[in-house]
Amino acid sequence: MQITFQSIKPVLLGVAILLGFAVYCGQAKAGQTAKAVVAGGCFWCVEKDFESVSGVIEVVSGFAGGEVVNPTYKQVVRGGTGHIEAVEITYDPSKLSYDQLLHMFMRSIDPTDAGGQFCDRGHTYTTAIFVSNKAEQAAAEVAIAEAMLVLGKDIATVVREASTFYPAEAYHQDYYKQQDLVLTRFGPKTKANAYKRYRKACGRDARVKTLWGSAAPFAGS
Repeated sequence: MQITFQSIKPVLLGVAILLGFAVYCGQAKAGQTAKAVVAGGCFWCVEKDFESVSGVIEVVSGFAGGEVVNPTYKQVVRGGTGHIEAVEITYDPSKLSYDQLLHMFMRSIDPTDAGGQFCDRGHTYTTAIFVSNKAEQAAAEVAIAEAMLVLGKDIATVVREASTFYPAEAYHQDYYKQQDLVLTRFGPKTKANAYKRYRKACGRDARVKTLWGSAAPFAGS
């Protein structure tokens, strides 16, 4: 589901935000833990960002939205599986609400980009919010409407029905802090060092700062 800026007048956006918030609040703290699945381009970056958030218990890099069962990373990036890079966030809803999580997520990406994210191009790196019930759908639509109102542009991030989330291979998990060596164009580097170089070269933080300014929660991380 995709909402365009021209399809909703700004005055109605405010109403949609209030109504969506009211719908979601009644279920936001139903259990001790909850899960959210979002796709924001490179899953290493999204995992790293949200593992720093108070109330987040665990973030797992993986794939969602496709038809292939238990896909490998090589299969997904090659194309044809229907999957996109995503993360599964386990969090404590008594400390972090779903709408707060989505508010941060939208400001950690370029939601106006329909062709991928930053230097990573193609379907595999497109953005989405996967929802499993009407409350989550309402919250996701609110987050998108807010982004549309703030940026004044059409939002490419879509709301999709939840499907099976498949964790990526072990070597992708916590990539940003691993100390084993990998060969890069700069020579042998730890994965942590390689991640930092990749993130800077890809322009993720620079673009997010341009779009969101001081509202970007993770730019520079």
